[in-house]
Amino acid sequence: MKKLLLAAAITALSLGAFAEGKDLKVAIDATYEPFTYKTPDGKPTGFDVDIAKALCDQIKRTCVFVEQPWDGMIPGLLARKYDVIISSMSITADRLKQVDFTDKYYNTPSRVVLKKDVKYTGPASIKGMKIGVLKASTQEKYALGELKPAGVDVVSYDAQDQVYLDIKSGRLDGTVADFLEVTGGFLSKPGGENYELKGDELYIPKYFGTGAGIALRKGQGPLKSQLNAAIKAIRANGVYKTINDKYFKFDVYGK
Repeated sequence: MKKLLLAAAITALSLGAFAEGKDLKVAIDATYEPFTYKTPDGKPTGFDVDIAKALCDQIKRTCVFVEQPWDGMIPGLLARKYDVIISSMSITADRLKQVDFTDKYYNTPSRVVLKKDVKYTGPASIKGMKIGVLKASTQEKYALGELKPAGVDVVSYDAQDQVYLDIKSGRLDGTVADFLEVTGGFLSKPGGENYELKGDELYIPKYFGTGAGIALRKGQGPLKSQLNAAIKAIRANGVYKTINDKYFKFDVYGK
């Protein structure tokens, strides 16, 4: 009996050690600069990627990044194509019906972006204009809920960088996007100099949730606990600040 118990204990320890050191498959949409994008040689980089690597280091796992178009993120997670999503996914009530989330790891507002000469006083002031948004995003939900009823033509895209290409080509009048992403991915680049942020910062919870978290399948309680502890740890030990300051001039952890 003692031999059986000893064997069981050794097996459990071995499995624990294996679980601690195994790969963590992380889904990303690499079209969302500066949060997730690619270097010129095709490697994933950005704030989300660096945060994911820091969290993997903290829980002694190895991040393996899996590229996934945005509107297929949650279906892919549920189909077990990857273990988690670390790609600026906002924690919303609708998404919580399908998946679980860790605590937030950042929270920034969205903004409407239009040409500088457009006077924006609210959705009704851009009636008839064409606004591009990322399909299945919180910004799409806001645009369909607030802009479309006011007579704005809302067009959904598979990737945010496609939105910017169509704005530059004149096929769109603007977008609704995370203000840091649109600043880094569009406004600060050639072709974006004639556009600007309009209106108030958009934090509306029913559309935008309560910040970006790590999405997991329901029932992954131990992994969720590990990642929550890791988020707290990198906030406390300075690693989060180092990553934050690499990309931004203020603490994006937010309110």
